[in-house]
Amino acid sequence: MILAFQFQSPGPIIFELGPIALRWYGLLIASAVLIGIFLSQYLAQRRQVNPDLIADSAIWMIIFALVGARIYYVAFQWEEYAQRPGEIIAIWQGGIAIHGAIIGGSLAGIIFARLNKISFWQLADLIVPSLALGQAIGRWGNFFNSEAFGRPTNLPWKLFIPPDRRPLEYINNPYFHPTFLYESLWNLLVFALLLFLFFWGLRHREKLKVGTITLVYLIAYSSGRIWIEGLRTDSLMLGPLRIAQVVSLVAIAFGLGGLAWLYLAKNNPAKNT
Repeated sequence: MILAFQFQSPGPIIFELGPIALRWYGLLIASAVLIGIFLSQYLAQRRQVNPDLIADSAIWMIIFALVGARIYYVAFQWEEYAQRPGEIIAIWQGGIAIHGAIIGGSLAGIIFARLNKISFWQLADLIVPSLALGQAIGRWGNFFNSEAFGRPTNLPWKLFIPPDRRPLEYINNPYFHPTFLYESLWNLLVFALLLFLFFWGLRHREKLKVGTITLVYLIAYSSGRIWIEGLRTDSLMLGPLRIAQVVSLVAIAFGLGGLAWLYLAKNNPAKNT
């Protein structure tokens, strides 16, 4: 079958030199950040925005995103970390969440925009295509770490998980849904959609309002995350609810409400906000 393929991670480490280890996850994240900065600077030039603002804001956003991703993860795993408070800051051991990173990065963007007297929505429109592409790249880190996989499956496409990485209830199941791949492909589609909107907007400036690309990102990414999250075995929970699905529903509602706010207004309310 054309669609029959099996994934198996070669391991999380590229190479080791004494106590120093180069990990796939770190390399992928660093690559995504660098590619994203260059792409957003290019988009800024096309919109006649100073590209230096992208590099300057990136420093803020990366720091806030890392802190936000860790706080978010620890908050929903508090029972575990309450027993080992010394590990709360041990981000190198894993344990970050993309929704926390988006919240932290957005907060940084708002502060940066206010300090530099520019539109937050204008800045966000230049960054979210890079964010979607970065998420597509970063999800492959989950593959190398054998984490963030779905439920057991016998589909022609599947992911082999070593016994020491399997949940106890699935210890005898070798193959799982490659949810890292599902989300990576979904994010690539979102990236393509955002780029299409961006370049279409360059030709139809009067029709595509500032803030549209950001709000479409929220709706598009969250729509995919809802169904993909439903397959995963390691979801952060809020009682019986998968918190990522709850946050995604809120993001979709915010995105739809935001689009109504933009396009029902007579002027462009996000242009100077």
